[in-house]
Amino acid sequence: GEGWALYAERLMDELGFLDHPMFVLGYLASSMLRACRVVIDIGCHLGLRVPPDAPYAPGEPWGYELGVEMLADLAFLDRDYAESEVTRYLGWPGQAIAYSVGERAIVDLRDERRRRDGAGFTPKAFHADVLAAGAVGLDLLDEVVRGELG
Repeated sequence: GEGWALYAERLMDELGFLDHPMFVLGYLASSMLRACRVVIDIGCHLGLRVPPDAPYAPGEPWGYELGVEMLADLAFLDRDYAESEVTRYLGWPGQAIAYSVGERAIVDLRDERRRRDGAGFTPKAFHADVLAAGAVGLDLLDEVVRGELG
């Protein structure tokens, strides 16, 4: 089930509903927050260092404080909120990543379905199939949307 909300945000942008610069800025700011959270989640849980040639904190080891600083500096979160977010990521490994993986899976399914169906592709039918699958894992969603299950 993770990823549907991110996919819906992307879809609103693709369909042109972010018709005010303020809406686009909000969408991009949220995208930056999500990119930061994925990097923090992976870096902290795998005990990695920031690459030495990175523009932000080159060579530093990932940890709580660096994660908080990143969210404050790059995602513009208040420090208290940044602290609560990093605490959540550290207590729930992979949760922050799951949203992005789910979104990517839905986009990939849509692209594959568009290629398969050609001129017969309709976003409405695709979205109906995704929603009809219910709260399922990505493997089962893939099978349902591809029509591999009866």
